Parts: sequence; C-alpha cells; structure tokens
Amino acid sequence: MEDDFPIIDPHHHLWDLENHRYPWLQDGVKPIVFGDYAPLCKSYLLNDFLADARGQNVIKSVHLDVGYDPTNPFGETEWLQALADERGFPHGIVGYADLSRPDVEDLLGRHCTARNFRGIRQSLNYDPDPVKTYLNRPGVSGEAQWRRGFALLRKYGLSFDLQIYWPQMEECYRLALAFPDQQIILDHTGMPVDHSADGFEAWRRGMQMLSQAPNVACKISGLGMGNFSWKPEDLRPWVLTAIDCFGVDRCMFASNFPVDKLFSSYDAIFNTFKTVTRDFAIADRRKLFHDNAERLYRL
Repeated sequence: MEDDFPIIDPHHHLWDLENHRYPWLQDGVKPIVFGDYAPLCKSYLLNDFLADARGQNVIKSVHLDVGYDPTNPFGETEWLQALADERGFPHGIVGYADLSRPDVEDLLGRHCTARNFRGIRQSLNYDPDPVKTYLNRPGVSGEAQWRRGFALLRKYGLSFDLQIYWPQMEECYRLALAFPDQQIILDHTGMPVDHSADGFEAWRRGMQMLSQAPNVACKISGLGMGNFSWKPEDLRPWVLTAIDCFGVDRCMFASNFPVDKLFSSYDAIFNTFKTVTRDFAIADRRKLFHDNAERLYRL
C-alpha cells in the first residue's frame, strides 16, 4: 500500500507513576494550556504506546522529557535507557536540563552516559496568562547564564528541542543565528494554541522568520492543543504552512502521544498527515515520516 511506509515517531512520552516521580501528574490536576488532563494521570508504559501505534508502521521512536522529578532529571534517562536496552524502544532520548544552572555540564555528562541520549529540551513557552506559561519570566533564551549552558550542547553533540509560542520566535531566531552550528528542533509546530484567523497569521509570520535560520527544523505535532475537537481539514493549513516555511528537508511528523490522546487517536493523527501529503512525491513523504527524524536525531 502506498501509505504503508516506515514511520519514526520523533515525539512521544512514557511515564510510570508507580515507580517514578512526575509532580504534574501526581500532585493534582492544575489549569494548563491543553485543558483538563485528568485522563493522563495514570501510568502510560511502552506497551500502551505500542498498542496505540499498532495501526501505523512505527519502527523507531524518540522520547521527550515529560516533567520527571526535577531534582533528578537523569533518573528519567536512566529508566528509558534500561527500557531501550530491554525492548528496543525508544531509539532516541531527549531529556531535561535547566541550562541556566552553573552545574549544568555535570548533568549533560551524566545524560550522555546513556547510549540513546540525543538532546535536551527545556520548554521556553512564556505567556502573561499563568495557564499558558511554562516560565516565570520572558526572554530566557537571551540571558547570558542560560546561553553559557546552551553553548555546551555543541560540545556534547546534543540537539536542542525548542518549545515556544509564536511571540518567542523572534528572540529564538536570534538565538539560532548566534549559534549557527547548533541543531535546533522546533516542537509542536511552534505550539499555535490560538487557531483564530489572527492567531494563524501571527504564527505564520513567526514561522517564516524562524525558518530563515538553516539550523532550525520543525516537528509537526501537537496541533490538537489549539483545537480540542479538530477534524482533518482543520489541520491542513497549519501542516502545509509549516512545510512551506521549512521545506520537506526540515520537517517531520510526530504524535505527541499520549498528550494528544486527549483529542484524538494515534491513527487519526498519522492518517491526517498522510491525507494532507497524499499528492507529495513519495521521496518527500518518506522524509517527513521517517528520513528527517532519523537524520536529525542521529538514529
């Protein structure tokens, strides 16, 4: 079948609430940008992920940090590497580090003892609305102490997963230009949580700017966070605009499971991506669903 090509899912999560610490999942549901997440407050293990993905030809995956115990970020990496050694998945691990900490290099070194470790994500989403913000101040990517930590990623051969809203795209464009040899991967299509016409246009302009930095790639995922009851046609303009900005060599499709399980099934997400790209050349589709993730995450 023309759609049965191999898929790498470069953005999913697992959590084990019985054996590990995840404050956001265990200390009570709080108001958050993607709504009521009470259904997520139970363990989501590798068997659950593979069951959700069974309708797609997923051959590899990348796990992203997911609010693990902030006092022990390496604990998540250690657990995931042991899982990968036993089960094969996940093939890539992107962990957490607060790059502004003066001792961050010690943590980066520990993370890199795991052979599947590939990068760092420190979410930089800022919004004056406390429900939307991930930080207590704007402009973190421009702070000297944070940039000293960011500069270490190149030393350890790590990519950086960039999670922001469109108002941060200009400052992060400047970050990308200041570190041209650092691979940056924009998460969740720039996280456009405002799907109004004005929101779309502001996001589009930000994406056009950020895409001018050749070291930034785009992970197309998480679009359900801006439209909880989305239909396939709702996502088409967002997907095609992202690809138009970044090109087929710098985009990849991802599930954001199980967070996006709040809004849809695994099949609905990937079948929508397949439908939107049905008229693309097969080589370009393979880039979007497999090859770019393999290359950018060094799998």
